[in-house]
Amino acid sequence: MVGGVAAGMSAASRARRLRPDVEIVVFEKGGDVSYSACLLPYFVSGLIPSREELVQYEADFFRNERHMDIRLNTPVAALDPVGRTVTFQGPDGGDASLSFDALVLGTGAVAVKPPLPGIDIPGVATLRTLADGERLRERVESGGIKKATIVGAGYIGLEMAEALASRGITVTVIELLPTVLPTFDPDMSELVERELLAKGVSVRKETSVEGFEPRDGSSGLGYVLAGGQRLEADLALVSVGVRPAVGLATAAGVELGATGAIKVDARQVTSEPSVLAAGDCSEANHVVTGRPVWIPLGTTANKQGKLAGENAVGGSARFGGVAGTNIAKVFDLEAAQTGLTERAASKEGLAATSIRIRSLSKAHAYPGAGAVHVKLVFEPDGGRLLGGQIIGREGAGKRIDTIAAALHAKMTVRDLADIDMSYAPPFSPVWDPVAMAALQALKKVRS
Repeated sequence: MVGGVAAGMSAASRARRLRPDVEIVVFEKGGDVSYSACLLPYFVSGLIPSREELVQYEADFFRNERHMDIRLNTPVAALDPVGRTVTFQGPDGGDASLSFDALVLGTGAVAVKPPLPGIDIPGVATLRTLADGERLRERVESGGIKKATIVGAGYIGLEMAEALASRGITVTVIELLPTVLPTFDPDMSELVERELLAKGVSVRKETSVEGFEPRDGSSGLGYVLAGGQRLEADLALVSVGVRPAVGLATAAGVELGATGAIKVDARQVTSEPSVLAAGDCSEANHVVTGRPVWIPLGTTANKQGKLAGENAVGGSARFGGVAGTNIAKVFDLEAAQTGLTERAASKEGLAATSIRIRSLSKAHAYPGAGAVHVKLVFEPDGGRLLGGQIIGREGAGKRIDTIAAALHAKMTVRDLADIDMSYAPPFSPVWDPVAMAALQALKKVRS
């Protein structure tokens, strides 16, 4: 296994369960395995008190309990799929090699670091690894950060806006595109923008960042240059996305897909029969379009990794595809989506329409009932469900799983409306918001 986080350790664990006799070696370029990168914003905020709580299992657990050879701080320099060997830096500092029968690439993704002036100034950071999180938390807890700028208004950027604001830091979010959460349709993401503004976060959309400058008389960050202005900042978090880590695969002649990630079949096998790939470095098929996509998510990495580990030891499991289901907390809002947005459906050349409703998270008279906004995207002819988005306060977001299940089952909006959903006043109105949206969608369906 090359890579020891979500996909790599899921693959190793599955292979060990099925084959107690097989030799398993895991190469990890960092110093940790099996940790949750999704918890990093909450670690920086202090909600997660210690790094130990981010690590599900330490390397010694896999060594002692699952009898794996875990090699930390050991990047793989080269891969030979034909000769079935990997080259890595040995303990003496020289090159060493190891042969394999099957190899799983779980190299993940790396944070995009645009080539802007001043990008390497101390105080300009990215957040991708556990080490990144530790450095960032140390800076925050030093007390020297009063103003922070976040470049990029995606999930991580907005989660970090909340994390830093909770520490009493003044936060500005800069986004090049016209909306925050650009993977949502604009009429839904505007609800999140309102929440940011209500919580005191400054939002600058359609604004490009030109560079970073040190503070006068210091080597550390002092200013972010954006939209022709010089904004004071003690910290700049660059969160403009990630790209698949495919350098090792490319150098070895492993084929990439149209997305730029590693091309795999349903068994996670690459163009080289001895090499499998899983997680953020590989593609997956989309359950709505049937086309390869690259949507890096921890859920997908764990599923693909488990399947790749099974097939690496002789299995024949097949991955069922993804809908891109995801969810984030932004202050007091939950924002979730699955499948295609209205904008994405249009880009796919699909005839699509949508419905958006406002409902409640609980029965109207039950204390604590809050607004739930549901948007469904579907085909007007026949009503095939294409996707959904949900934004609301506590209790709203996980309803997205019902829509995700409907997408995997190839349901129509009529099918969705007919699902026997639960009801009790503390949990839902008698018509769940998802069912209510489906009923409204039916009015626009031409059967």
